[in-house]
Amino acid sequence: MKLSLKSVSKLYSGKVWGLKDFSLEVGPGILGLLGPNGAGKSTLMRILATITKPTSGTVMWNGVDILRAPNRLRAVLGYLPQDFGVYPNLNAVEFLEYLAAAKGLNRKTARQRIQELLEVVNLVEARKRPLGGFSGGMRQRVGIAQALLNDPELLIVDEPTAGLDPEERLRFRNLLSELSGARIVILSTHIVSDVEACATSIALIARGHLITSAAPEELLQSVEGKVWEVVVPSAELPILRQQYLTSSTMHRSDGVHLRIVAEEKPGTSAVPQPPTLEDAYLYWVAGKKGDSE
Repeated sequence: MKLSLKSVSKLYSGKVWGLKDFSLEVGPGILGLLGPNGAGKSTLMRILATITKPTSGTVMWNGVDILRAPNRLRAVLGYLPQDFGVYPNLNAVEFLEYLAAAKGLNRKTARQRIQELLEVVNLVEARKRPLGGFSGGMRQRVGIAQALLNDPELLIVDEPTAGLDPEERLRFRNLLSELSGARIVILSTHIVSDVEACATSIALIARGHLITSAAPEELLQSVEGKVWEVVVPSAELPILRQQYLTSSTMHRSDGVHLRIVAEEKPGTSAVPQPPTLEDAYLYWVAGKKGDSE
């Protein structure tokens, strides 16, 4: 099972590049596609879901070009787009039955599969309630259920936790981890904690470019020795923020505790800190590495 992207680019009207020379190899597990809003994540997801065609480049699914034979991928694809809409007057079962029919599942198979998925996403008790009364998290769980109707080999979820409360976000991340198994899951998000919680590999994207792709531990190693804590008076905070990449600030009685990502020690009082993925993300996307692209 393999998804290969080679020099994929997307040029929109007005000569705006949504993607530029994007190349990546993806295997089973959860790939966290991490980048700021407007980085090109949704453009890439739509291309992989065969909704949008790239301007140039190739996308291969198990050796088959999806531009020439999109149905080979569509048959094994599950997709939860960023803007997932529901029919508010239908209940969860009716909605999933409708989508199962659209995907070509026969009625008997669909009913069995829907029952299984409602249990997986913990919606059995709410299955007869109109979707219009569902919370945001419940709608997202219906969304993941519809994406799994055909037991896909490739599951794509685009900004799935945006707008969810912390409890729903945690539940959704755990669900994705349970679903990964022998399939490829691509989680597109700008929320570092979502990727940190469940991704087995991470691709960082900014301004349509792939900045880097690595395992989480490799990204952490890349910023080892580059993360510092400095305690300064509040009056000095604006100056330091202009001089350095800052991943967090915390006001305490002894001053502002500033977390800085820098190649060199930012002052004699700076204390080295163990890096986090948030630090690595800032270093690669907002720092010199991202600016060089």
